[in-house]
Amino acid sequence: MGVFAMPSLGADMEAGRLIEWLVSPGDTVTRGDIVAVVETQKGAIEIECFEEGTVRELLADIGSDLPVGAPLATIQAEGEPIPEAAVAEQATPVEAEPPVVAAAAPQPVAPIPPQTPQAPAPGVVPSSPAARIKARDLGLDLAGLTGSGPGSAIVLADVEAKKTPQPKRSPQDEMRRAIAAAMTRSKQTIPHFYLSQTIDVTPAMEWLTSFNEGKPPSERVLLGALFLRATVLAAAKVKTVNGHFTEDGFKPSDKINPGLAVALRSGGLVAPAIMDAEQMGLVDLMAAMRDLVTRARAGRLRSSEMTEGTITLSSLGDSGAESMAGVIFPPQVALVGIGAPGLRPWVVDGHVEPRHLVTLTISADHRANDGRQASRFLSVFDSLLSTPEAL
Repeated sequence: MGVFAMPSLGADMEAGRLIEWLVSPGDTVTRGDIVAVVETQKGAIEIECFEEGTVRELLADIGSDLPVGAPLATIQAEGEPIPEAAVAEQATPVEAEPPVVAAAAPQPVAPIPPQTPQAPAPGVVPSSPAARIKARDLGLDLAGLTGSGPGSAIVLADVEAKKTPQPKRSPQDEMRRAIAAAMTRSKQTIPHFYLSQTIDVTPAMEWLTSFNEGKPPSERVLLGALFLRATVLAAAKVKTVNGHFTEDGFKPSDKINPGLAVALRSGGLVAPAIMDAEQMGLVDLMAAMRDLVTRARAGRLRSSEMTEGTITLSSLGDSGAESMAGVIFPPQVALVGIGAPGLRPWVVDGHVEPRHLVTLTISADHRANDGRQASRFLSVFDSLLSTPEAL
């Protein structure tokens, strides 16, 4: 009997709130089915099942706050026998005659003499152990409280009534806390290094203008899709930038699931992944990007999209700073940062011309990469953008 547990949806996640069940006991589930919705500091995430079988029991109630790893449901695999305990519960109990026990004669009980309460030691405030622990945690002085317990002793309720209510944090504040925790962990545990290269994207922009001519806005391909496609193809050639670093060391991934940094309108940032992007062409990748951004801003991402990214792309869009050196999302080992395109002088065939340039920066984990691999990634990326028709 498999146990479906609260998954970890990020390096910073400690707990989540179950807000919706999408299955019931007796339902059949397969790998990839969405079975529940969990609310985290980064929004509502659709949780996928990674087992196949029949939902046996739901172990968590809607609205429960549960730590990572807490059991949510049990799933019975096909052909697996039902546990004996469950069979016993289903069986109709047979009432049995209670055994006859001879009553023992009552034994006389000696009366307990009344106890005289002892006065507390000088300087000690009479209080219960629970009250003292709570007051210590809250930083309260028991001498300033009025007790309602026996002999005016301070009890837990007196401390609870005295504590100052904490203002409720907004979802934006919670998200910033989550981002802060993840980025702090990243910088503390990952030995970052950075390499940058300026690339000419004029051929890519000219090709896009021709490709999009006559197409409605919903069918046009954006420059960001070319950047993402180049990231995927370059990662396929330089495998040390694509994967996870865990306790067992670096594990390159046989799939390329690029995370896409998405700025939310309410503030904050998420980086969900496009799954199996290496199998998508440019048009399909553009459609996947639109879908991912829409769902991210609507707060309807899936658990796999939050946990199975293998490399992340963060682009500043059409305007902003010229370059960006990002922070790696653990357990990934690389993040590709792309500054805003700008029209600047550039040497072409020995002549200075105005060209559209971007600064490409890779943030890499030195435990999995060195400068040679990171430099090769930048070179491959540049080469791919110079022939956009081949993407």
